[in-house]
Amino acid sequence: MTRTSVKTLTLPAVSRFDRWLETTFRFTRQRPLGAVGAAIIGIMIAAAVLAGFVALYDPLATDYATMLQAPSSFHWFGTDSFGRDVLTRIIYGSRTALWIGFASSFLGATLGALIGVTSAYFGGKIDLVLQRFMDLLLSFPLIILALVVVSLLGSGMTNVIFAITVPMVPRCALVLRSSALTLREMPFVEAARALGFGPTRIILRHMLPNVMAPYLIMLTAFLGQAILLEASLSFLGLGVAEPQAAWGLMLRGAAVDFAERHQPLGLCFQSSRRLFTRCFGSEAAGVMIPIQSRL
Repeated sequence: MTRTSVKTLTLPAVSRFDRWLETTFRFTRQRPLGAVGAAIIGIMIAAAVLAGFVALYDPLATDYATMLQAPSSFHWFGTDSFGRDVLTRIIYGSRTALWIGFASSFLGATLGALIGVTSAYFGGKIDLVLQRFMDLLLSFPLIILALVVVSLLGSGMTNVIFAITVPMVPRCALVLRSSALTLREMPFVEAARALGFGPTRIILRHMLPNVMAPYLIMLTAFLGQAILLEASLSFLGLGVAEPQAAWGLMLRGAAVDFAERHQPLGLCFQSSRRLFTRCFGSEAAGVMIPIQSRL
């Protein structure tokens, strides 16, 4: 009687880093626009975080002997009306834009999600009152409502964050409410009611996690708008104050001088702002679509 030996086939272990590379390569091949936007945003975020190591000059140091100089090997983007390096101010200004953009978009999307899901769950008069108040806020354009809020509260980073958050709440609330209306009649919500769970537990534990896909999409879409609003308010003198580096302040500080004497410097400001916000839009379009399909 012969014995047959069975050999077990062992597959090579795939590391987490290899899986991450494979996922990144697949995403880049399927959605090149989103991949390019994500790469540029990653570079900009890294430059903002490492501004102290990347920038060659102090963003607050003035040198009146080098005012409004053209781009050179010493100052790649030239200098402003106070002799400060423009490239350094742009890098440090991205910190301000990112902080205000992330904070206001997160607060606006989160508050809007809570209001929208709460309104959809209770319905009736509560839903009617909340939605009419959201319609009232929606009747004002983004920039107008932000101007009203910041005019009442005053300038400053905290007030600017709150002023940008307010116009974004009703837009997110309407989108999340439409998604939550279908969840209200789902069997797992009815089961939670039958078990005696209160409205707070049902909203936070059962309904909110199931509207994460539109929440993430709105959060990412608001980010570019929040950066534009911050730059607009700073340009109008209602945002952050000097000498803090901000893109809107850079355009406002010497706009006439740049237009008359050094037009390329003004183009540097505008191209940096436009590139940043456009990349957030393309990155959102490329990244959030697969997340929405999975969630």
